[in-house]
Amino acid sequence: MHQNKIIFVVIVSFLIIIRPIHSQYLKETGINTPLLKELKSSLKLSIEDTALINALTNNDLNELALNRAFVKNHNNLFSNKIETKGITDQKNSGRCWIFAGLNVLRPIVIKKYNLKNFEFSQSYIAFYDKLEKANFVLEFVIQTKDRDLLDRELSEILDEGVQDGGYWQWFVALVEKYGLVPKEIYPETHPTSNTWLMNRVINEQVLAGADIIRKMAKEGSDDTELRAYKLKILKEIYKILVMNYTEPPENFVWRYEDKDGKIFETKSYTPLDFYKEAVGIKLKDYVSLIHYPGRAFNRLYEFDNCRNIFDILNPRSANLDIDLIKEFVKKSILNNEPVWFACDIIKDSDRKTGILSSRIFNYDALFKPAFKMDKETRIFYRFSASNHAMVMLGVDIKNNKAIKWLVENSHGSEEGEQGFYTMYDDWFDDYLYEVIINVKYLPEEIKKIFEQEPIHLPLWDPMAELLKVE
Repeated sequence: MHQNKIIFVVIVSFLIIIRPIHSQYLKETGINTPLLKELKSSLKLSIEDTALINALTNNDLNELALNRAFVKNHNNLFSNKIETKGITDQKNSGRCWIFAGLNVLRPIVIKKYNLKNFEFSQSYIAFYDKLEKANFVLEFVIQTKDRDLLDRELSEILDEGVQDGGYWQWFVALVEKYGLVPKEIYPETHPTSNTWLMNRVINEQVLAGADIIRKMAKEGSDDTELRAYKLKILKEIYKILVMNYTEPPENFVWRYEDKDGKIFETKSYTPLDFYKEAVGIKLKDYVSLIHYPGRAFNRLYEFDNCRNIFDILNPRSANLDIDLIKEFVKKSILNNEPVWFACDIIKDSDRKTGILSSRIFNYDALFKPAFKMDKETRIFYRFSASNHAMVMLGVDIKNNKAIKWLVENSHGSEEGEQGFYTMYDDWFDDYLYEVIINVKYLPEEIKKIFEQEPIHLPLWDPMAELLKVE
């Protein structure tokens, strides 16, 4: 009893001593000298820590953190794989959503025409995407002419301007409006593969024009006069696009060689006719499924004013449990249909090996971090964002469970396994945010979600930002 009393007195005395110091820290808003001293005194480095400092300051972090045991057990074998030919390369552009969309359709044409390889023209879609985006910004400015320039929604639209990124739904809208052409009919140019400077030139014209439209509105111009000026701006944008891309074809004849060496020449096509005949599927049969923890599952969400074409619907997505999403992806691949998906390619990805896994880098062994975030927290605190779209072409199934997934990237054959990646199931859980699935693979209760009145989310919602990829 006496010993316990002594311990109690010592603890109380200690708390009395440190309390004023802690109170002082809690009242301060910045890092002052006493607090800095406290931080420095808290640092206790072991011999092992000093060795780690030497290693970290002289080497690439990912080289040190690479999990060799994991890599040693890795293989790129898949029990089910969709056949495709070649690998595409978006180069220095943010057109992954277009490349991935066209890579979903590519195997259909390769099989139908017995080809060695085939690519659609990515530039053709990108040309009209930029023209439509310019029109969207200008039309939005007209329709919000009475808002303050610092209005949050207007600011978001102006800040985005005309850039490379996009959504699956934008891809569908462009294809259904403008059609498709083979790459050899409308090939890449230097600016189409290196878009930064071209985008800057276009945006300067669009935003300068937007400023004039707002000034005209303040001076009393009506919408008809504002749209007449919008047309003048769009003519300038069209000219800039043609100078960078060349003018897109209205009609073309496709001459091709099949894998048996036979040469064919088609009739004259419009791009829309070619899309309907060569592809022959309805893109509107494909729907967006997202994994958005923190929002209610089995609900339909609509992302307001997330459009490239002004007069189309906003993107809509059904929010589902991740295990359900995996089942639908597996069904699609087993039926030889590739799956477009959006993800955070920056996290836990090794370009050299082509491995996507939450276990590929062991940062914990180096830093022993005290704090962790789950997927919901990563989303809402903007630590993780969808920044890339790719295509799933295969799955490795053991005991009826998907172990890993074959991924087709669009950054050439130098990365991964000649341009292909292996996505492990843990990475699917952690960093995949959206898949596009044909409705025929969904049960009735999931299809009915798309009949719901959607929950509207603004432009600045984390998932609205997450789903746009470059």
